[in-house]
Amino acid sequence: MTRIEQFALGGARRRDWRGAIRIGLVNNMPDAAMRATELQFARLLKDAAGALDVRLQLFSLAGLARGEAAQARMEGFYADAAGVAEAGLDALIVTDMAGTAPLKKSPLWPQLTRLIDWAATHPVSAMFSGRAAEAAVLHLDGIAARPLPLPLAGVFEVERVNDDPLFFHMNPLTRVPHARTSEIAESDLVTARGYSVLSRIPYGGVDLFARAKETGEGRLLFFQGHPEYGPQTLGRVFLDDMRRFLAGEGPRPAIPGNYFDRATEDRIAELAAGATDGRAMSAFTETVTRALPLESWHGHTLRLFGNWLTLVAAEKTRRGLSRPAADRRKVRA
Repeated sequence: MTRIEQFALGGARRRDWRGAIRIGLVNNMPDAAMRATELQFARLLKDAAGALDVRLQLFSLAGLARGEAAQARMEGFYADAAGVAEAGLDALIVTDMAGTAPLKKSPLWPQLTRLIDWAATHPVSAMFSGRAAEAAVLHLDGIAARPLPLPLAGVFEVERVNDDPLFFHMNPLTRVPHARTSEIAESDLVTARGYSVLSRIPYGGVDLFARAKETGEGRLLFFQGHPEYGPQTLGRVFLDDMRRFLAGEGPRPAIPGNYFDRATEDRIAELAAGATDGRAMSAFTETVTRALPLESWHGHTLRLFGNWLTLVAAEKTRRGLSRPAADRRKVRA
């Protein structure tokens, strides 16, 4: 992984790469979900870009174990995340990570903290998702995620807490997929300096929150939900959890709420009542893959990411105008 491949996603398709919005995606998902995660974000950014010229660059943490097939596919397309600082990015997305082990004991922790420090001290906007969000607030402010009494899985109604620019032309109530076993509690965020809760699940905790940066340029966004999920993703997460349960490696997963139709829910519940080992897995897989979940969150996600890209573009323009005139002439040359 020695070269950074940049993908054009916006509608403008300009040839001047210096005027493009450069987004870095640090993909922390394991091999089985790596490609799907990459495509989810790439398609989302493409659809949300509109007339903006958006370029996507792919990165991976060097310490993340990869199989031979994944390494072969990544060659020439992914770069070591240690190169983020030299990539000329305008914004950064750091994906969720698998596992439940303590973050500070992970072999990825030193690389993660360097990435978090860079995002927090440079004039870029950054998104952290899932466990990456937990790692960021733990490193920056010592806020540890708390285990949930029961896993939270499904598509949940969320309400915005304030009129942040991210919510321009958006409904006050929307839907967002969640799939997690822990949370960053709002009570911990409100006592820390610089955080603001942007949306929450009514009676269910924080959905999206932000942290201001001392530089005053850009900010850090933290997603406990997964608005980027495609229509089948929650189903795949449920099947992975069920496979682990039937192998004796994890708790019985709950059926994702507000996701399947009633007939599919009833069939899964019927299967779960008699499932004791891996022989039942094929029936679960057939039932879930044949279902047609309603992607009720897609419009909300497109608008949210479209607003984010617009804000990133405005920040890039302001940075350019704040440069001395001689420096601006060099950029145009």
